[in-house]
Formats: sequence, C-alpha cells, structure tokens
Amino acid sequence: MSEATHAFAGRDLFLRAAKGEKTERTPVWLMRQAGRILPEYRELRAGVPSFKHLVETPDLVQEVTLQPIHALGVDAAIIFSDILVIPEAMGLPYRMQPGKGPVFDETVNADIDVEKLRIANPAEDLNYTLEGLRKTRAALAAMGENGVPLIGFAGAPWTIMAYMIEGGGSKTFSKPRRWLHANPSGSKKLLEKITESTLLYLQAQVEAGAQALQLFDSWAGVLSPALYREFALPAIRTILDGLKQSHPEIPVIVFAKDAWFVFEDLAELPSAVMGLDWQTNPELARKRAPGRVFQGNLDPTLLYADPKDIEGKVKEMLAGFGASSQAHIANLGHGVYPDTPLDGVRAFIGTVQAGY
Repeated sequence: MSEATHAFAGRDLFLRAAKGEKTERTPVWLMRQAGRILPEYRELRAGVPSFKHLVETPDLVQEVTLQPIHALGVDAAIIFSDILVIPEAMGLPYRMQPGKGPVFDETVNADIDVEKLRIANPAEDLNYTLEGLRKTRAALAAMGENGVPLIGFAGAPWTIMAYMIEGGGSKTFSKPRRWLHANPSGSKKLLEKITESTLLYLQAQVEAGAQALQLFDSWAGVLSPALYREFALPAIRTILDGLKQSHPEIPVIVFAKDAWFVFEDLAELPSAVMGLDWQTNPELARKRAPGRVFQGNLDPTLLYADPKDIEGKVKEMLAGFGASSQAHIANLGHGVYPDTPLDGVRAFIGTVQAGY
C-alpha cells in the first residue's frame, strides 16, 4: 500500500462538491483510473483469461476498483466495469478483440432486431456488477466513516445505440447516424429500450452501494445539434428524471464528449454535475452556465509532460474554474490513456490536493 492512503480523512469532499456544497479544496479523480496505468492492474490482468472475465468477477472488480485508491490517493472510486454490459444484458453480446477493442458478432440492422432485444434485468443479467459494487462499498466503508465514495456508471443511450448498430468502434459511426435519418421511429424504439434498461441498471447500482453516478456519452460529438436534441437528449433526460424520482439524494454526472454545440442544452439537464472535455474553456463555461457544478477538464496528453509543467497547467485549470469558489471536481477531459506515466498522474492529483 502506498503513502497515498494517508489522506482518507475528509474524502466526502467529492460528494459535497457534487451536491454543490463548498469544500475545503477541489476533489479529484480520473476517468479510467482503474486500469492499465497501474502496474498492479497489468500484473492482475496478465493472470486472467480476458478483460470480460475481470468485469464479470466481483472479487476482481473490487480489487481493481480499489487499486487507484491505494496507489494514487484519489478522492473517489469508480466501479470497474464497461459500458457495453448493457447491450449484452439486452441480448447482444460483445467481445474484446486484441488491438481492435469491442466487437459485436451480431448487430442491430432492422426493426426486427430491435423487437428481439429484451429490457435488461439487472438482478439477473448484471448481478456481477452489482455484487462487485456491494463488495467494493463494504471495503471502502471499512476504511472509516470518511472513506472514499463509490461512483457507479453507464453509457448514455445514444452511445450504446451507436455500438449496437456499428458493431464496434468507429471514428464516424456512420451506420447508426444513418439509422437516425432513415429510420427515426425504429431509432426511438431502440433508444427507449436502452433507456429503460440503463435506468433500471443505475437504480440497481444505487441499491448495491453506488453513492454517485456518471453517464458517459462518449460519442455525442459525432451528431449534429438537431440529431442530438431529437434523439440523445430526451433519453438522457428520461434517465435523470427517473433517478431523481427514485433516488433524489444521489448526484449524477453527465459527461458528453465533444458536445460543445449543445452546451446550453446539457447545462439545463437536471444533473448535479456537468462533465467537460478538454476543448471547453473553463471561464467561458462559467459564463455560459453560472452556478453549475463542473467536472474536468485537463487534456489527458498533458500528463506526458514534465511534472513541473503539469503543476503549472493544473493550477491554470483550477483558477479557470474558480478554485476559491469551488463548484468544481477536478478530472481529465476524457479517460486517462493506458500508457500515461504515473509521475504525470501523481503530479496532477498532487497539485489539486495541495489546495491550489
């Protein structure tokens, strides 16, 4: 266990900041913090048959989720999982292909494929994640009353739909975009099924111990403003409204990457926190959405720089968000890249936690 574990006291910073409360300093965590940046993760991963085996084994989910808490001392844990567990729970399994990423051997190509999909039953189809949450929450609670809070997550419906139709990763996701134009009714039916499955999943995550939630709309930026407003935003709003009814005390973060073109629309969503990518200027964000709690938004590639340069840029970011007024959770503007040097990661976290 590293020296980073010295600062467990006061780790409710993240939850207080997410709820808009003033905090002594800005809390910090990283998207994809549980993963290949850590040597202990690489060692563990080498001993298991597949990435999906990790995701679907609760004891390993707990172990991987806790690794960055011990190694880096971040202010929040995020459960180790994958956004593509939802399409699998709906009847569309995926696999991870080395060097290529996620691959779906079957995809949604027609309305009949949408009809075949089921609404996910989290207790049956996703119990491995829920059990991982329960185990991880118990382990975090054992650290003391000020132990690190636990974040649950899911992919936003549009992003999930994009993978289900495209069949894997893509730079343009032209197939699902074409669906929105050519088959708007079928697209909405598919989004409705994904939305219902995702809401049930997130509600089950809260019941299993998640203290905050994040929705990742990773492929928001490939849509036009009109398409995003017609298809993606209503699905997100439905999930947020459902969570507000069932678990009003749980803060929800919405992170829509490259969605600057609908900034005001996203700012009006009933989410507790608005995640920002690195292409969004903090000062302008404050002017366009005063009073909003923001999360972000350091460029992940900056962590390859000299630690002194990182320290200076992190201070600039904190000042841009108004560190003295808080309403900010420090994070990257996207997930940390797998080969990011740990010295860079530690420089980022250390600078934020020093209270600048």
